[in-house]
Amino acid sequence: MTYLLGLRMDGREALVVGGGRVAQRRVPVLLESGARVTLVAPEATATLEGLAEAGRITWHRREFRPGDIAEEALGRFWLVHAATDSPEANAAVAAEAEAERVWCVRADDRHASAAWTPATGGAAGVSVGVVANGDPRRAAGLRDAVVEGLADGTLDARRGRERHRGVALVGGGPGDPGLITVRGRQLLAQADVVVVDRLAPNSLLEALPAEVEIVDAAKIPYGRAMTQQDINDTLVEHARAGRFVVRLKGGDPFLFGRGGEEAAACAAAGVPVAVVPGITSALAAPAASGIPVTHRGVAQDVHVVSGHVPPDDPRSSVDWAGLARAGGTVVALMAVERIEAIAAALVEHGREPDTPVALVQEATMPTQRTVRATLATVGRVVRESAVRPPAVIVIGEVVDVAGELDILHMGRAEPGAGSASADDAVGDPPEGNRIL
Repeated sequence: MTYLLGLRMDGREALVVGGGRVAQRRVPVLLESGARVTLVAPEATATLEGLAEAGRITWHRREFRPGDIAEEALGRFWLVHAATDSPEANAAVAAEAEAERVWCVRADDRHASAAWTPATGGAAGVSVGVVANGDPRRAAGLRDAVVEGLADGTLDARRGRERHRGVALVGGGPGDPGLITVRGRQLLAQADVVVVDRLAPNSLLEALPAEVEIVDAAKIPYGRAMTQQDINDTLVEHARAGRFVVRLKGGDPFLFGRGGEEAAACAAAGVPVAVVPGITSALAAPAASGIPVTHRGVAQDVHVVSGHVPPDDPRSSVDWAGLARAGGTVVALMAVERIEAIAAALVEHGREPDTPVALVQEATMPTQRTVRATLATVGRVVRESAVRPPAVIVIGEVVDVAGELDILHMGRAEPGAGSASADDAVGDPPEGNRIL
């Protein structure tokens, strides 16, 4: 039997002997706990060397010597890790630690180790540590199962918890529910009220307890929409009533998501607000189609713009002339209805008419499709292919890189009028082969 104990290492000294892969796993965890780490090893991995150069650990570039613990040659340690590739050296470290009544973890021999390092993780404000009779693989598997259950709400972390307050603006990612961040999933599992967008991963709502109130804040293009003021008022009203509110949005809250306005409204009302970034479709959609928005020798810059108004509209603040001259990748969101005007503006200001264009519709979802054109043909291609929002538009030579890389082994293609053939088109990735 083991006696489980959580060590509060903040400000306390820990010794790690050995500079290989095991030490590389142990040291970051010790640092996260706040421990002051001393490393003793003649050589170390590049990661550990970088930590030493940054001053985050103290590295003595030599072998362990008798007396390093007993005679306090290096300091007074609360915990020791023997992580060399030599059983004899580890045994010597462990023996000296035992004599000095300092807990020592032997990485090479769990049966001879005075202490075991648990497989640790955390979710929903809960720290999880699993010791499976010193078996690290089994402990890690159990740890993962518990952490996953806490993160997705299948294990009830709500009961007895210290309640969250205020509003959390959570970026839900580009659409695939698996692409929400761990932190976003944790907060969603603890919400009392969820105010959700149309493009957010709505399938995650099914796993929430029945008592969680869902507020539909969908904004359908050119159709039904909950006004931004109503959304702001809803967030403040529920938060002031003592409920924890998650504002679940598609993409990232602060990239054309009006998250800044919602945060400002909460702050003005005295409501605490937190922001959880999300994976933006501006990067996820190209990636899901195998398009790198930057690529050495092709594009060193990428510009994310809103196309909700055409270039000649007085409300547009986008420097289309500057984008045309820059020559980098342009990623346009909310631009399907105005892509013809955008393409014309870029060509007028100097972009070549044969510049490649890709339109990625419903990125990361099973219904994803990608249509390719050029600036000269994109208007006609959109009409003929019936591309509809939500779709992300990628403009630039990186679109051609996707075909060269073929990194996603894409299947069926939908060539547009600007494509020489189906082989030149950017196709739809098969199910399960979009983003891993």
